[in-house]
Amino acid sequence: MEPFKTLKGIVTLLDLPNVDTDQIIPKQFLKRIERTGFGQFLFYDWRFLDGRQLNPDFEMNQERYRGARILVTRANFGCGSSREHAPWSLEDYGFLCIIAPSFADIFYNNCFKNGMLPVQLQEEHVEQIFQHVRRTPGYELAVDLVDQTIKSDDGLEFRFQVDGFRRHCLLNGLDDIGLTLQYEDKISQFERRTE
Repeated sequence: MEPFKTLKGIVTLLDLPNVDTDQIIPKQFLKRIERTGFGQFLFYDWRFLDGRQLNPDFEMNQERYRGARILVTRANFGCGSSREHAPWSLEDYGFLCIIAPSFADIFYNNCFKNGMLPVQLQEEHVEQIFQHVRRTPGYELAVDLVDQTIKSDDGLEFRFQVDGFRRHCLLNGLDDIGLTLQYEDKISQFERRTE
């Protein structure tokens, strides 16, 4: 897993509350055995018409959001079933940070385990970001996990909180395997004692 320290990128919007994991990545695409390749199916039922043509009415499909690395959305993002494919598809599409007033617990935890930063901000702060993004094509935010801040060139600045352990893991690129490998010497010593 790659370390996450800072990110500056274009912001895209998903102006819907209670987005569940079935909408993030529909069930018919869960047959893949790799963790990659899911991005093309992200928000499939909303992004596409008849499964092929991009839906021009879906805001994320607008040219101004192309290459976005930061997704800003509404409350309770990632609710529904606990599929880990949801953060896989978001990351594979290109998102490294999701900003919302709240997240479903399992989805929130899965983001950290997959190298993505979910940031909880107050609803009024999320609304401010929405307004700024809609006024300015190519709008960018700078997300700093070291300082725990979000800033923009036009003066927005917010602080956010992240659990210390999760922050440590993201800053150092440690998933569950990476955490275990930190104790490789002790594990080897234990195994030699039990032979």
